[in-house]
Amino acid sequence: MSITNTSGRRKTAVARIYLSAGSGTIIVNGKDYKEYFPTLPLQYIVTQSIEVAGVSGNHDVKVNVSGGGVKGQAEAVRLAIAKALIELNPEIKAALRAKGLVTRDNRMVERKKPGRAKARKKFQFSKR
Repeated sequence: MSITNTSGRRKTAVARIYLSAGSGTIIVNGKDYKEYFPTLPLQYIVTQSIEVAGVSGNHDVKVNVSGGGVKGQAEAVRLAIAKALIELNPEIKAALRAKGLVTRDNRMVERKKPGRAKARKKFQFSKR
């Protein structure tokens, strides 16, 4: 079987994955995904697409991920894996979509405005 190449994004994180037939290993930036994402919730997010599709242990995944924080990176990897699995087998799209794994979450951080402390927070007002 050939290698399937897809990408996923979340906030400012971008994940590029290479999915191939194999034993189920997931390598993220040269490390095992359990080493790269040390907490259980993040590990669950990364493997969620594979579990929902019911193909755990059938595919090897090599991931290059950059930008954002660990949560955004984990969700970017999840989306990329879901897109790759759909490319291989379009029949599992319905199951993945039911769990909300196919839609890109396009929420981004709002930019800081001039004259404000942050995007919406105002500076402290003192009457004196």
